[in-house]
Amino acid sequence: MNASFDLGVYKEALLFLVTAGVVAPLFVRLRISPVLGYLLAGVALGPFGLGKLAERTPILAALALTNIDTIDRLAEFGVVVLLFTIGLELSFERLKRMRRLVFEFGLGQLVLSTLALALVAYALGRTAAAATTIGAALALSSTAIVIPVLAGRKRLASPVGRLSFAALLLQDLAVAPLLVLVTMLSGGGQSGNLAVSIAIALAPAAAALAVVIVVGRLALRPLFHSVALTRSPEFFMAACLLVVLGAALIAAASGLSMALGAFVAGLLLAETEFRREIQVTIEPFKGLLLGLFFVSVGAQLDLSILSAAPVATIGIAVALIAIKAAIVFVLARLFKAPNRVAGEAALLLGPGGEFAFVMVSAAIAGGVVDRADGAILLVAVALSMMAIPSLGRLGAALARRRARELDPEALVSPPDEDAGRVIIVGYGRVGTLIGEMLDAHRIRFIAVDVDPNLTARERRAGKPVYYGDASREDFLRRCGLETARALVITLDKPDANEEVVVAARRLRPDVTIIARARDAEHARTLYELGVSDAVPETIEASLQLSEATLVDIGVPMGLVIASIHEKRDEFRKLLVAAGAPERTRGARRPRKG
Repeated sequence: MNASFDLGVYKEALLFLVTAGVVAPLFVRLRISPVLGYLLAGVALGPFGLGKLAERTPILAALALTNIDTIDRLAEFGVVVLLFTIGLELSFERLKRMRRLVFEFGLGQLVLSTLALALVAYALGRTAAAATTIGAALALSSTAIVIPVLAGRKRLASPVGRLSFAALLLQDLAVAPLLVLVTMLSGGGQSGNLAVSIAIALAPAAAALAVVIVVGRLALRPLFHSVALTRSPEFFMAACLLVVLGAALIAAASGLSMALGAFVAGLLLAETEFRREIQVTIEPFKGLLLGLFFVSVGAQLDLSILSAAPVATIGIAVALIAIKAAIVFVLARLFKAPNRVAGEAALLLGPGGEFAFVMVSAAIAGGVVDRADGAILLVAVALSMMAIPSLGRLGAALARRRARELDPEALVSPPDEDAGRVIIVGYGRVGTLIGEMLDAHRIRFIAVDVDPNLTARERRAGKPVYYGDASREDFLRRCGLETARALVITLDKPDANEEVVVAARRLRPDVTIIARARDAEHARTLYELGVSDAVPETIEASLQLSEATLVDIGVPMGLVIASIHEKRDEFRKLLVAAGAPERTRGARRPRKG
């Protein structure tokens, strides 16, 4: 039987895979966020990009995304899987500790942003119902972009990450009540009491959430235990997808957002022994579905509106970011966040979010918001979302700059009159312990670090810690390297350690240098550059585990210590020998400076 083959059915999938396989990796190689790559691909391939040109040049239709509704339905799961993985990283206990940030900072940001934006819309001549809807929609930020931007820089656990996540989580919780609000304003509610209507609408949602939590606690661990016994990756993957989609669809059917249901499922699984395996299994789906989500957002950017009203559209986007950023900054400062943290969170949360598309579309359908106004708002929100990766980089850069201006205590110069002391470069956990040991043996030392907050804090505690970059020869000279007994380098970045070694050896070839190494390979590199001793973290951890094992099973302590010292000396000789040939040829050049 010969059936006709319609390539158009697969066109959207093929175009997205081309974007994921070609465009996104290209942006990564250019050191540009792949989020921006997906968004720009959506703009170029969408109905307002190539789709518009295809009306005059039909051959371009094969390269255009035309069935956006199908993409949107699948793209929603990008945010769902993202929230699920965030839940896996958290726990109910950690969420409980964050409740003040979520329900005070997050709620304050949402309420104040809604009021401020609604007042602006009302002042521009919109009705009270339209202004309220516009304010609530624009007050929401983008979970789907902000979280990956923070995760890509490993800042989710930082103060900026906690503030941003608290606000985003509260917004996800508020989506259902806000959609009920839109329905009431459009005349869809039967009751005149808005609070009662919202409570009635949310009752099934609360019940469904309780069911998800109770059933999840009882059933998820046995389910994954049963699947794990099969030792089948396919079955395990199927169980992961079942939990994500099942929780999301239950939440959606009860009036909550699908993302919130998936988040709760992730929280429940975070308390099980299967958490890490689930993370590894679900990660590829998260990346691809999020990419599809960003493509769908870009595809909704109507370039004709932007070209027809550029001042209004860009002005709304800029005003949106400015108003929300100002509110977030002031609130964060009230919650005692430093200027640099408040500023970075403000830039990340200032742009609009994905749920604005849902609310504005519902408001247009209900006649609350004028269709022309809604179209401009959606383009403005999309533009602001496209700016998030750049705003994130700007915020991080400003945070680093502000960090150096935080405290005058960090600007105190190291004394240069004291000879015969040890210099510690890096005063984190490792450097602090070394300083305590030197104090215990009454050996004078000073420490230097590039974190001005840490420097100021330790100086107030009476520690001889100074702010500065130890890879600069002039700074090392100022610290007294020319008369120091030894230089101890404890930085956790291999490149930074190597740069300090090179600068110190250039300034004083005979000084004793002890350096922290990440592993044996890094230790060999440090020996090539001329350190006296390199201490590889992986080898030392193995030796300590060996020592604990031998002692615990009854081997006499004296024999254990002797054998550990012997093994350590063997490692050191091998590493020194490996680095010696390079050193005799003049070692290798530093990466900079």
